[in-house]
Amino acid sequence: MTINVNIEETWLKSLSAIAQKVGENSFDLWFKPMKMVQFKDKNLIIEIPNRFYREWVDDNYPQLLSETIESLLGYKITVKFKISEKEDAAIKRIENKHENRRKELGKRGIYLNPKYIFENYVVGTSNQFAHAAAKRVAENPGGSYNPLFIYGGVGLGKTHLINAIGNFIVDKQSTTSVCYISAEQFTNEVISAMRHDRMADFKSKYRNTEVLLIDDIQFIAGKTATQEEFFHTFNALYEKQKQIVISSDRAPIEISDITDRLRSRFSMGLIADIQSPDIETKMAIIYKKALTEKMSISEDVAHFIASKIKSNIRDLEGCLIRLGAHASLTATTINLDLAKAVLKDLMLDDDKPVTVELIQKIVCEYFGIKIQDIKAKKRTKEIANARQIAMFLAKQYTEHSLSEIGRFFGGKDHATVIYACKQVEERMLQEENFRKNIENLRKRIVP
Repeated sequence: MTINVNIEETWLKSLSAIAQKVGENSFDLWFKPMKMVQFKDKNLIIEIPNRFYREWVDDNYPQLLSETIESLLGYKITVKFKISEKEDAAIKRIENKHENRRKELGKRGIYLNPKYIFENYVVGTSNQFAHAAAKRVAENPGGSYNPLFIYGGVGLGKTHLINAIGNFIVDKQSTTSVCYISAEQFTNEVISAMRHDRMADFKSKYRNTEVLLIDDIQFIAGKTATQEEFFHTFNALYEKQKQIVISSDRAPIEISDITDRLRSRFSMGLIADIQSPDIETKMAIIYKKALTEKMSISEDVAHFIASKIKSNIRDLEGCLIRLGAHASLTATTINLDLAKAVLKDLMLDDDKPVTVELIQKIVCEYFGIKIQDIKAKKRTKEIANARQIAMFLAKQYTEHSLSEIGRFFGGKDHATVIYACKQVEERMLQEENFRKNIENLRKRIVP
């Protein structure tokens, strides 16, 4: 075991920082069991109980460990996992195949997730249009639906689809240059290029790619320099008929603090939305994931998870991974009783009354903002929109008076609540995308 005192301290500080980022429950379940066993030549080896831990961290926080530790050390490191229990041979072969592909793509500067392909994307009524559009783009990049703008709530499969496009193109057209990047990373590269006077290199990298896949574009809202660079990058690629695929957690018209000319670019091609899946699609996703993980899941367990998880696919798969992790550690068979016991703190109680706090939580998760923001005096378009919607839904689904609802939002008066409700009602009549957002939220509050 090769660990020095400094790295021990760094590890403890990193865990503390991660706990603040992911929350107490996620930290206690997934990060706390990790043990640092070796740090040598900038390679950090972390021991985890079983493969489910690695899968959950890879899917939900792929760069969190390395970025947190690197920020404290001041240099790049490689994080590797060592699984304490014996791995299934077939699963290990698949994981090795994914890792080898990841390395091969990395050598070409392509950072796609090899697990996200069309073959393992479960299609239902909620996502079939977006899936069909993505498949068409992958088969004919630059010739169909350019740009393709995919939007939907958090954890509904946008990143899976956008990676699937990239993986399909790489497999079928190996010489085509593909660039997949998150909007956050794009922003960081803009800042770095400006700081180090390397804008020419930055422009060359992005304006000469043949397929640009950019995830979570809403992140550039309010970032003037990034929007300017993306606008020119978009134009350069579009004029050369190169494919652009963009994902967002909301429709172009709903993204606040971006320029009108950029919003119009997002709407030039095809816009495809992904809705929350119905219970049949959720069960199909559970079965597909269970098959991949070599887990035996009965119909009653699948139905229980699908009926209780209202939010998104990521939470659905997270429940299954958590169930698998527990069953693996305790060497027990997965049944309905075990599912109820292990997942009880993640499940919604159908008999539990709808509260203003629950509505605030659901609305904030849907729009990707903090609960304290809609309670504060912040008046940005994005926060004001979420606040008005939450007030409107609170009036619909709770028995609180208007004044009482206002108090839940930082002491707003009843007139503010009345105004918010009227604004939401008017927009529902005038804006189809806005009305869809309200319907999606209603399904999460009262399925």
